[in-house]
Amino acid sequence: MPEALQFRNVTKNFHPREGMRTPASWRDRLSTWLEKSPAFTALDHVSFAVDQGEALGIIGHNGAGKSTVLKLLSRITAPTAGEILIRGSLSALVELGSGFHPELTGRENIYLNGSQFGMTRKEIARKLSSIVEFSGIGSFLDVPVKRYSSGMYLRLSFAIAAHLEPDTLLLDEVLAVGDFAFQRKCLARIDELKRSKKTILFISHDLAAVERLCDRVLLLSHGRILRQGRPREVILEYQQSNLIASAPPAFSGPLSRTVECTGFSYRSTCRKDSDHVHTGDSMTVTVEFFAQETVSGLVINVYLYWPNGYLCTHLSTGAEGFNAEKGPGYVEFHCPVVNLVPGLFLVDVAIERTPEIMDWRHRCSYLRVDQGEKAVIGDMYLPHSWSCRRGQRQESSADCIASNSSAGAL
Repeated sequence: MPEALQFRNVTKNFHPREGMRTPASWRDRLSTWLEKSPAFTALDHVSFAVDQGEALGIIGHNGAGKSTVLKLLSRITAPTAGEILIRGSLSALVELGSGFHPELTGRENIYLNGSQFGMTRKEIARKLSSIVEFSGIGSFLDVPVKRYSSGMYLRLSFAIAAHLEPDTLLLDEVLAVGDFAFQRKCLARIDELKRSKKTILFISHDLAAVERLCDRVLLLSHGRILRQGRPREVILEYQQSNLIASAPPAFSGPLSRTVECTGFSYRSTCRKDSDHVHTGDSMTVTVEFFAQETVSGLVINVYLYWPNGYLCTHLSTGAEGFNAEKGPGYVEFHCPVVNLVPGLFLVDVAIERTPEIMDWRHRCSYLRVDQGEKAVIGDMYLPHSWSCRRGQRQESSADCIASNSSAGAL
């Protein structure tokens, strides 16, 4: 398959003087200091290629060089050294709304911004109704955009960009746009572009979206490629390195290793031929272990952490424990409903027999939860049903007891 773009040994340095505007009276005074100040290297001999029709994700900490890659590709800045090759047309969503004029209406800015992206007036007119519907700003179409909220402003900008038809599309943190419903619409549009074999470079801190949308992920750190490969493995390494550094293990004492964890896995029990778990699914989590001897009172705990490192919930075999025979074995946790919101959850596995800690695998894996059939608003999903009946509701004695109990508790 032909390559859509290439980075060949690219280096980008930023000098403190670059982009700096100073009054003439200050220049002589600052000249000596600027000459002695070293250049900052944003990218250091970076090489990679993206095949035509491939979706490449780029992740890394703030300042790793992610946005510099896109700015080089979109010709906002030029490389200090190296070569960049691009096949076909390319459009970049680096700064949403940067081409809008605040005094012009939404309709006028659609034509202005679309032309800046290379669309003809006839093409914009043909796509106008679809752009307006996608953005959800129909009733404000002929209002100057300076009257828009920040969310409306960014939704319109993404809606215009989403209707471009370049060979390669560069996306930088575009999923921070709008509310949850609009983000789902953005993801669906990116999915559509991917199915149509458009080449995509996607930068985002939303790691679940990166894993879902990308065929391959590149991990940058301090201007260099730390690793590239399959999304799941690269994302796990990134999360482990971040959270191990920022959050020490919950247990740091000696481990007996009488029983050791040898594997962690999970699967949806209501979706055939898929290990992906969706909010609202039933799920089985499996922890494999090896016992050096027969052990009684063994307890296995699985701790799930939010991406920010805070403990979300945990699964446990119970304080009383169970008996494990010498040799290999495994425990299965059966969860009838996954009430977690979509995202990636870091995993710790602890094996113990009070007061002995046998094994503790810190950030050993992650649990990926995809969007289910229903939208989740808030921190958790609460399964529920509802009904509607005619007439006035009659209060029962049970209702009175519950009401009185609640009042007493308050």
